[in-house]
Amino acid sequence: MCLDIDDTLIDCTAAIRLSLRALTGQNDLWPLWDLITEEHVALVVAGEIDYATMHHKRTECFLAEIGIFADEEQVSGFERRRREILTRSWQLFEDVLPCLEWLRAAGVLVAAVTNASGTHQRKKIADLGLARFFDHVAIAGELGVAKPDPAMFHSVCLGLGCDPAQAVHVGDKLDTDAIGARDAGLGAVWLDRDGIAERAPAGVHTISGLDELPELLVSEFAKLGVPAQRATETPAFTVRNSVL
Repeated sequence: MCLDIDDTLIDCTAAIRLSLRALTGQNDLWPLWDLITEEHVALVVAGEIDYATMHHKRTECFLAEIGIFADEEQVSGFERRRREILTRSWQLFEDVLPCLEWLRAAGVLVAAVTNASGTHQRKKIADLGLARFFDHVAIAGELGVAKPDPAMFHSVCLGLGCDPAQAVHVGDKLDTDAIGARDAGLGAVWLDRDGIAERAPAGVHTISGLDELPELLVSEFAKLGVPAQRATETPAFTVRNSVL
């Protein structure tokens, strides 16, 4: 089982909205921040800049877009304060721990798969008590490859010791997570927490919360074989001749 982190397990959007509001006094800047972030992360994925540079340039661009032309020190100060607020604001969605506990009890191998940078993402995982649930952690900033590149998903399967067909990936982004996983040969689940009125393409399952994931794994993926399991644990369910 492969799980995205931000806005799948951790309510990243809420924390970022709070930080931007605290630093600017404005409530409507999240869409702009998200757009600028996507543009700059694309540069990292393309190998044009590293994550540390991206963080600085993203903040510089964001400030300029809202009419604040800051020098290097001011940009660094804004970014530092933003991170301090974020560190205090990260929260798990309510359905996360029950789902992870179920996967653990089922003996399913679990990987965290994220396009963020290594240092702060590992800190988030540790601070929120998630590290104990993961058998493998794949971070784009450490691997030099990112979702939806099939190489990212295949590296995770290699880390878990399973074939892509034995794995299922769940994430909040339809293109990056679900379609990317499907095209890489994994089972694909789109976590649509916001109820977006968009039909998922063929080969992609949709859930509105992680509380729906156990039933989906048992019912829909039984014919394919459930995700790779720990040999040392007795799984809560098994597949034999494609029948539960």
